[in-house]
Amino acid sequence: MPHPHRPHHPSRALLVTATVLALAPAAMGPGAAAPIADLPGPPPAADIATPVARITGIAQRTGRELELAVYSAAMDRVVPVRILPAADPAAPAPVLYLLNGITGGGDGGNWFDRTDIAEFFRDEQVTVVNPLGGAGSYFTDWRADDPVLGRQRWTTFLTRELPPLIDAAFHGTGADALAGISMGAASVFQLALAAPGRYRALGSYSGCARTSDPQGRAIVELVVRSNGGNPDNMWGAPQDSAWRDNDPFVHTEALRGTALYLSAGTGAPGPLDTMDGPGIHGDPHTLADQLLVGGILETVAAGCAVRLRDHLRDLDIPATVILRPDGTHSWGYWERDLHESWPIFAAALGK
Repeated sequence: MPHPHRPHHPSRALLVTATVLALAPAAMGPGAAAPIADLPGPPPAADIATPVARITGIAQRTGRELELAVYSAAMDRVVPVRILPAADPAAPAPVLYLLNGITGGGDGGNWFDRTDIAEFFRDEQVTVVNPLGGAGSYFTDWRADDPVLGRQRWTTFLTRELPPLIDAAFHGTGADALAGISMGAASVFQLALAAPGRYRALGSYSGCARTSDPQGRAIVELVVRSNGGNPDNMWGAPQDSAWRDNDPFVHTEALRGTALYLSAGTGAPGPLDTMDGPGIHGDPHTLADQLLVGGILETVAAGCAVRLRDHLRDLDIPATVILRPDGTHSWGYWERDLHESWPIFAAALGK
């Protein structure tokens, strides 16, 4: 039973069951709206002959936090984007983009609702950006519209449409970092490969970067299908070259020169996997889900992290790799990961 404070996503349990079977052989939100004129950006839609990405609305949330409505011309829809402006919003600031996991974050499984980022970055001169949406999409550009998931052009949105709008509205310096969890932890590498030089630092927490070998392909297909999508609409049939083209493990050399932070637990119960742990709220059902489902998912992520660590070492590409002796696939550990990786990001961003 889902706890009211922790939105339930049925595909999570499906994903674990299918993952074990597949891999065994291989061993706008609350708040008053503010006028869009308060933010600089492209002209109103009425003045545009061809649709372009633009900020169409803004709502004030708690404290400094804002929620933007951003129209994506590539996907022809509005994407909610939650923002924590820099400590001094009138001064230039680099940008930290944070990606959510399999649900896309619209169900409450996002960085603002599940971690302390608003407090952690309260005094930091950095703009924190958390887009919502993209469940099961791998935040990539799909080759075809999906009957269930619709048009997915997340690479275009995240690397070409959104950054100029954020920089214009929040005095961006052009220095960006990108971090993600679970599904998003693989996407950070894919996005960096698609937009060379855009990100100075990458954080990958509990993800599987390899996508084109049999094991990696099985994981991708399970993530996509658990959300009702068809992987053939993303990168084509298994033999299609697009799978290798989008595999960071195959193109790791292109990441050289970027500050890299990689982390995972082992799936064994850790200090945050208790009745009074983050997000548990004393609910035994929530804890059982975190221990069982989160334990299995993190065991898989740990194997992926070890393989990527070894691959980086073989290529002599510097990276900070944290392999915890315990811990499940859950937000309390990802919050810690962000805290621990921030100094690396800050240095890369010139702070």
